[in-house]
Amino acid sequence: MRATMRSFPLRFPLLALLLLEGTCQDFGQTRFICTSVPANMDMCAATMQNSGLAEDLKNTVMQLRDTVLQQKETIMNQKETIKELTAKLSRCESQSMTETVPGEAKAGSRRKETGSSKNTMGDVSRAPAETLSQLGQTLQSLKQRLENLEQMSRNNGSAQANSLKELLQSKIDDLERQVLSRVNSLEEGKPGLRNETEQRGKVESTLTSLHQRISDLEKGQKDNRPLDKFQLTFPLRTNYMYAKVKKSLPEMYAFTVCMWIKSNASPGVGTPFSYAVPGQTNELVLIEWGNNPMEILINDKVAKLPFIINDGKWHHICVTWTTRDGVWEAFQDGMMRGNGENLAPYHPIKPLGVLVLGQEQDTLGGGFDATQAFVGELANFNIWDRKLSPGEIYNLATCNNKALVGNVISWSESNIDIYGGATKWTFEACRQIN
Repeated sequence: MRATMRSFPLRFPLLALLLLEGTCQDFGQTRFICTSVPANMDMCAATMQNSGLAEDLKNTVMQLRDTVLQQKETIMNQKETIKELTAKLSRCESQSMTETVPGEAKAGSRRKETGSSKNTMGDVSRAPAETLSQLGQTLQSLKQRLENLEQMSRNNGSAQANSLKELLQSKIDDLERQVLSRVNSLEEGKPGLRNETEQRGKVESTLTSLHQRISDLEKGQKDNRPLDKFQLTFPLRTNYMYAKVKKSLPEMYAFTVCMWIKSNASPGVGTPFSYAVPGQTNELVLIEWGNNPMEILINDKVAKLPFIINDGKWHHICVTWTTRDGVWEAFQDGMMRGNGENLAPYHPIKPLGVLVLGQEQDTLGGGFDATQAFVGELANFNIWDRKLSPGEIYNLATCNNKALVGNVISWSESNIDIYGGATKWTFEACRQIN
């Protein structure tokens, strides 16, 4: 204050005090703030300058306060949005859970737990038209099998077979009426579509029952035909229909695998067979998945095969391989269609594995994925521990009486167990192609 007071003449002490009082009277309780002011600077100008700085600070504080309030409001709005989205997500999840099979574990990945509860066709998301198409194919398959049984019963004069055939025919008629009712409800857009999962479960249960009854009836005809005159049918793309070969493969440094196959599935016919060993589920696999060409996998190494088989006709296919340089050859209908090398060279096929027909294994003997399942018919599956010659393969494809049977795996009903509604019935390859 001394420096400030010296800037005024001593004869105006009262005026100086009045000025100081005027600068402080707006602030309520009086405080003295010491501010350095140059000796040649006017006191009024200095006071106005300080007042301007205070006003700027006040404006800045107000702006910051407004900004904080706006951010708080934004955060509250975002919280409301998050709460609303969370509620919608919860409703979607609860709706999804109610549409799954009761008691079925929710799939977290492509791999399934071995021994899980039986799944439905709903393993793959299906449009109603696709489901009806699959049901139609199944009905056609059942009808064809019943016609075969009817022919056998006429030849054998079996009253029991006739009564069973009539019972099964009646059940198929009922099933057709269910499908027709389903078509009508689709066309009319009735609210009953909400019960689609339940209806489909009932239809599948009926189909499984029919498959079992027909299989039991066909077993009664076993003594009338050789054990190798049969085919396996996989009518639906599921993760529970498959067949398991009772014996494993030995260690092999070469092999030939041949079979008759028929399918019109799209996209991809699926997995005709897979062989898994401890530590390697893709030890030996034949698969056509999605829009990819058919492939053979050996120790998880892949070669693309030039097969075209999804035309609904029977085809004979063979694949040969030797561990030396990984040389392979592919035959369709008795003719070589492609070859290559460097397919898992110097890797022998390992023993003590599990050989499955109709499914691809993600775990040893299980872990089936419905999207990779085989859909169609398969017969005369044979494996040799050597590379067959083109002439030997041609004899197989043309049903020559010199045709060989597999010395490692031969096609016989006594060698195969069937699961999940996959069925077997009379088949003679030569009759199909002649």
